[in-house]
Parts: sequence; C-alpha cells; structure tokens
Amino acid sequence: MTTDQFFCAQAADDRGDPMAGTAPRGTYWILIEHRGGWPVNGFDGLDLDPQVHAAVFAAAQARRARILLIRRHGRRRREGPGRWAVLHRAGNDRLRQHWGTWREERDLLGIVRVLDEPAELTAHGPHDPVVLVCAHGLHDVCCAVRGRPVAEALSGRWPDLVWECTHVGGDRFAANILVVPDGVYYGRLDAASAVEVVAGHLADRIDARYLRGYTDLVPVEQVAVAAALESQGPAGRDDYSIVSASRDAGRWTIHVASRVPGRDVLAVDIDVTNSPPRQLTCRGTAQASALVHTVAAVRPVPREGH
Repeated sequence: MTTDQFFCAQAADDRGDPMAGTAPRGTYWILIEHRGGWPVNGFDGLDLDPQVHAAVFAAAQARRARILLIRRHGRRRREGPGRWAVLHRAGNDRLRQHWGTWREERDLLGIVRVLDEPAELTAHGPHDPVVLVCAHGLHDVCCAVRGRPVAEALSGRWPDLVWECTHVGGDRFAANILVVPDGVYYGRLDAASAVEVVAGHLADRIDARYLRGYTDLVPVEQVAVAAALESQGPAGRDDYSIVSASRDAGRWTIHVASRVPGRDVLAVDIDVTNSPPRQLTCRGTAQASALVHTVAAVRPVPREGH
C-alpha cells in the first residue's frame, strides 16, 4: 500500500499537457462573496433559501453564466455585507459589470434582476478587471496548494482587484487565474510568474507562455490566437480576431488577423487528437481522455487574400 499522494497538476506538468485551448466558454460571470467554508461543489452546495437558490441558478443558466464564490485572501472578517457582481463580455472592447451587496439571502435576487435587465450592466474601462485566483482546495487539493501562494502575492500587489474563487476548471493547470469580464484564463502560475502575467494583462500585453485561452473563442480558435501571440509577440486582448476556420481530414486551419501595424495575417494549422486515458484531477479516480491540440504550422498569409 502506497502513501504517496497524487497531485494532478504535478502529473500534468510531468506529462507536458498543453494548456492552449482549455479555457471554458462563457461571457457571463456571477460572483458571490462567501466568507465561510466553500462546499465541494461551490454555489450548488450552499445552504441558501431554496427559492433564492433556484432563482439565481435559473437566471444563470439562461445566460450560460458561471457562478463563482469569492473571498479576499488571508484573514477574513465575518461582519458587514458581502458583495456580489454580474460581469459580461459583450464583444470586443465592450466589458460590463454591476456590483451589489447582500446581508440577507433574498438580497441575492438582485443578481436575477441584473441578468433579466442587461441595461443594469454598466460599461467599465479596460484596466479595472477582476482577477480571480482559484483556491478551492476542497474541490481539488492542487488549487489550494498552488493557488493560495499566488493569491497572496497578487493580493499584496493589487488588493482591490484580486479575489480567491471556487473552481474555474482545469485543476491540472493550477495555479489558475481567470480575469473577468475580459474573459482570459491563465495557468501553471506561481507567485512570481503570476505577478508578471497580471502586470502584463493590466498593461494590455498578453503573453502566450501562460495563456489557456479566451473564453469567447472555441478551443481551436484559442489555440490559434495563442500561436499568433507566440509567433509575433505579446499583444492586447482584442488585437487578434478570427478571420476564418476550416477543417480538412481532421486538421483545422484558422486564419488570424491582427490590428497591430506590421503584423501579418497568419494561417495556423492545428491537429486535434485525444490523449490516452488518465487521472486528470486529484479527486477523480476514473480515467478520462482530454483533447490535445497540436500546432502543425504557422504561416503568414498576404492580407489582400482576405
């Protein structure tokens, strides 16, 4: 009998699992500050008034919104109202959010009102996003072991922007950061690299090294943008757009255009395969396959051809 504990993030590091193309899709996020312990299944497991819980869940489903519990890193005060927010990426450079507070559970019905009336969402500038660090240890131990040191480092630098949050997906890429409403996932971060990544993000200089993907793109498009950033260097969140996507005999070709002067349109060839069955999370005991995206080529394309 072995006493060695399995850590999914270490196993993924050892295998060299590629991160590009692993950002879950979505353009709406609901954040609920909950200072107590987080259930293993996050919001679903909260002991809330059943009517409130059902109403928030239904409104979130209608918008395909992800509900995340949040809290500040470190010692957490129990008194005073909690905060909640609805955030939405409406398109290039159109980022919207609405914040409220809650003392009673029924105050959370404000989330439903905002989701039902998008006019409640106000525009915000590009440099005041919310930086979420997954530190949901009860869901996956790697999220706690790797996430909390990252949350500590980032909170010390940007205390007003940074929150710990529940499961964001991709435990094996811990430490994970999700920046909303920008809709950008980063992974495999430690304290030093996280500060570098967030500083670059806030300066609108996204680097491909730790990028999992943009949440408004499908996986192959996420991979293509990451390949463009790797080929041509860091760029802004909205500096690249997908021109076209085609598939031939299992290989995708994605044309990516940049609005940065002097950068070529690129054709990115991507092969998609399935990994062998593996244990992909610390808690999961079943073996599962994951999609693997392999960039076969990155080719410049004359702009007049598009």
